[in-house]
Amino acid sequence: MNPYITTILIFGLILGTTITASSSHWLLAWMGLEINTLAIIPLMAQNHHPRAIEATTKYFLTQATAAATLLFASVTNAWLTGQWDITLMTHPIPTTMITLALALKLGLAPLHTWLPEVLQGLSLTTGLILSTWQKLAPFILLLQIPCTSQELLIILGLMSTLVGGWGGLNQTQLRKILAYSSIAHLGWMLLIIQFAPSLTLLALMTYLVMTTAAFLTLKNNKATNINALATSWAKAPLLTAATPLLLLSLGGLPPMTGFLPKWLILQELTKQQLPATAVLAAMTALLSLYFYLRLCYAMTLTMPPNNLASTSLWRLPPLNPSLLLAASTITAIFLLPLSPAITAFLHL
Repeated sequence: MNPYITTILIFGLILGTTITASSSHWLLAWMGLEINTLAIIPLMAQNHHPRAIEATTKYFLTQATAAATLLFASVTNAWLTGQWDITLMTHPIPTTMITLALALKLGLAPLHTWLPEVLQGLSLTTGLILSTWQKLAPFILLLQIPCTSQELLIILGLMSTLVGGWGGLNQTQLRKILAYSSIAHLGWMLLIIQFAPSLTLLALMTYLVMTTAAFLTLKNNKATNINALATSWAKAPLLTAATPLLLLSLGGLPPMTGFLPKWLILQELTKQQLPATAVLAAMTALLSLYFYLRLCYAMTLTMPPNNLASTSLWRLPPLNPSLLLAASTITAIFLLPLSPAITAFLHL
């Protein structure tokens, strides 16, 4: 793709998210979401491959449905209450409709089925944008909406953590595994969004850093399925040694960074007299941990020749890992000792 066109599309992504984040009127927020969707579609379809075109079509139809529902709900809210302001949503019906429309945009269970299929048809770079940047605008809107149904958000959150763990167990394609990982992480954020918004932001930031590191690692290794991970040692030994720690951080094991938001979320749920929700969320985290351990095993404990049907690759000159990959990997692994400073900064 022409670099000028790519620059314009990336500018469109930034503009759309910025408009949505800075707006207090539903029409402006809807316009920002639409700009965001229209800017990423050419990036998704740039490969001219049937899978990429199929993924782009699915994504467009899903996002158009969610945007239409959101617009209908905001018009209904204006009709019922006379208010277009995002923070002044008072009627339960439009609020519920908007919550579900944003859940569809984010790929939360049970509205998640498009996300693994779309991510599987994209390149790792576009998949990274879809899994990180495209989550920001809908999440900002979710943070601003006044909560009228505590049960709805908890049900969506628990279903997402369960589906995110359960769906990834049987996968061999790494992009689908990362899609289910994304669903599970967003479920954790949704559980706590009504009780501690600052804690939700902390979980979102750690998710963005860990997911960026995971996608860049796979891109550096040119790996798209589990079998391809077995040849990572020959290509980037140091990165391969750090990747299991990154995957365990995604799973939420101490003493890695990923443990911090999970620990604080479970603590907050217990404070809010929701011990059953905390126990269920912790149990579903074990499902996610299992498939991260599968990836660790394939990457570090199997070396060619082995019993996996992986083909050895040509020894090409290694790619120099970028500064972003190094920074995100280190942050995703070693940030837990700073948790007192982070919690004090966010007033948790």
